[in-house]
This record gives sequence, C-alpha cells and structure tokens, in this order.
Amino acid sequence: MSDYSYRKSVKSDFSDELINTYVLRPIAGLVVRLLYHAPITPNQVTVAAIIAGLIAAGCYWQGNAMTTAIGGILVTLKDLLDSVDGQLARARNQFSRRGRFLDSVGDLIVTVAVLGAISWSLYKESGDSAFFFLAAAGALGVTLRVSYHVFYQVSYLHLHQTYSGNRIVEEITDEDRRADSVTQMLQRIFLILYGWQDRFMLKIDRWCLGEVDDESGRRRWYEDRVGLWISGFLGYGTELFVLTLCSLVNEIELYLWLNLFLMNGVMVAAIFYRRVVLRPRVAIKSS
Repeated sequence: MSDYSYRKSVKSDFSDELINTYVLRPIAGLVVRLLYHAPITPNQVTVAAIIAGLIAAGCYWQGNAMTTAIGGILVTLKDLLDSVDGQLARARNQFSRRGRFLDSVGDLIVTVAVLGAISWSLYKESGDSAFFFLAAAGALGVTLRVSYHVFYQVSYLHLHQTYSGNRIVEEITDEDRRADSVTQMLQRIFLILYGWQDRFMLKIDRWCLGEVDDESGRRRWYEDRVGLWISGFLGYGTELFVLTLCSLVNEIELYLWLNLFLMNGVMVAAIFYRRVVLRPRVAIKSS
C-alpha cells in the first residue's frame, strides 16, 4: 500500500459541494490518515455511517430539545463518515461496486428514517397530521435533489475521465452479472430506488441542453462553473448541514419548510439557469 495522499482521496473540488470542499473533506482527510493503515475497510465505515444516521432518527423520535440537538450532531457524524468511506476507498484504491450501492441505499434509508422520526415527533407535539405529508415530500425532495447534484458531478468527472466508479445512468451489465451475490442484490435494490431518478435527471438534462450534441458544446455544458456551483448546494452534505443547524437550535419544523421551499427553489434555479441562461450560450458557441 502506497503512502496516503489527500489529493488522491478526493474526487474533484471543482464539482463538489462547498461544505464538502472546505469543511467535511479536510476533516475526513485527517480521519482517513489515521485509518489508512488500520484494518478497517471503507464498507465498514459506510455501515458505521448508516448506524449513526439511524441512531439520529431515534433521537429525533424522542422529540425534545436535547435529543434533537444530539440527533443533529449524529447527522453531522453520519455526513462526516460518508466522506471518510469514499476518501479511504480512493486513497487505498479499494473502490468497490458493493460499497457504491451500499452507500447510496444507506443514504435513502437514513433519510426516510430521520424524516419519518421528525414527522412523528412533531405530530405528537401538535396533533397535526400534515407533518407526515411534509416529511414525505421532504424525503422525496432530498433524494431528487441529491440525484440532480450527483448527475452533474458524475458527468463532469466522466468528461475528465477522473472517476468512473459511478455511472451516469446505472444499468445491469454482463460484468455486473458476474459480481458476487451481495453486490448484485444491492445493485437491484439501488435500481428500484434510484434507477427512475437517474432516467429522470437525464431527461431534465436533455430538455435543458436541447439540440446541442457536438463535443465542444457538451464539454462547455458539463464544465460550466456556475451550473456546478448551483447544483453543489443540492448535494447530501448540504442537505444534512441544513438539518443539523435547525436541530441545534431546536427548530426542526423550520427544517421541513426550508426543505420544501428553499431547497426545491435552489433546484428550480439550477434548472432555470441551464435552460434559460447557459443553453443559449452553449448553442451560440457551437453554431
């Protein structure tokens, strides 16, 4: 095993979330340095992240100020471990398809568990069943926004051939059929949960891009700094950061409203920018 390299452990600062680039990944880099020669695998770190997220859901279920704050801290721990597992895998060159699916499936499980627990605690306090609707809409919004961010991040990384672990649209290939049974099971679960989202994001992208199909135009499209910057606010790290802030000040209802209006507003702005602002620029230069 070669010496640890922080630069080797990160995908790309250019296409990543700001919270990841400037806060989580540097901290995760310190943890990875400690774990680099330890007998701990990236998948074990992923499982620890999922456990932290589920314990956070249990804290939100209790519904008082202290457990809500603890839930927010555990959400941040889950987010940090999410950075550690990938960075450890890249630093050691131990990336695996099993880990890729485990991470994504675990994220959705934690999202549903946390938002379900939040809605239950708010319902117990107020008797208002509308919180269940808000939480369900919130969970759907989180996963769609994260899928949007991942689509453009992966498209950028594929364009530069710097990271091929994630496919832009996941499908079962002949190579996948030769994988071990656990990896195949996780991939099937992934496709049920995320396959339709990948196809939906591809349709949104094609609708925004239009008829531009030359290589130089597509390169400008997927490299656009402003587009990547806006979609960077829709990643999972940013989503959990907003939740943590609201948890620490015991304003968990506020989080549901921010989830519904502010974060979805950012996604609308990202789509608007690509369709209305960026598309004409790319089309003119490509003509």
